[in-house]
Amino acid sequence: MTNASSFIGASASSPRLPSKGSTSLQIKRIYEPKEASDGTRILVDRLWPRGLSKTAASVDIWLKEIAPSSELRRWFDHDPAKWDEFRARYDSELVQNASVVGTLMREIGRAKVTILYSAKDEEHNDAVALAQFIAARLS
Repeated sequence: MTNASSFIGASASSPRLPSKGSTSLQIKRIYEPKEASDGTRILVDRLWPRGLSKTAASVDIWLKEIAPSSELRRWFDHDPAKWDEFRARYDSELVQNASVVGTLMREIGRAKVTILYSAKDEEHNDAVALAQFIAARLS
């Protein structure tokens, strides 16, 4: 489970990950308004968020290739009881998908990045798992 207090500058709706140098990574629900502090906004969901136009979303990059596989996403089905196993399986997928992870890491190295997700659960979603995966590699 994500503990928002473990992130610097965390708020309940947009936890931030530890900085590497002058760059940082934060997580935000795509339905929240865009802010100047967001930096590069990267959507990490495989499916486009319901009811949201591309203009309203203000997404700089849609990196759907980094999202969990359709099979894993369907298996998880936003069930918090499956969270630990989901994270382990998703971590394995991310290791196998090194080139796309590298794309995200390069963006993080250039500037502040906000990874965006659409799930209602702010603690158990692919963006949180991805951010934890990235944070482990930045430390």
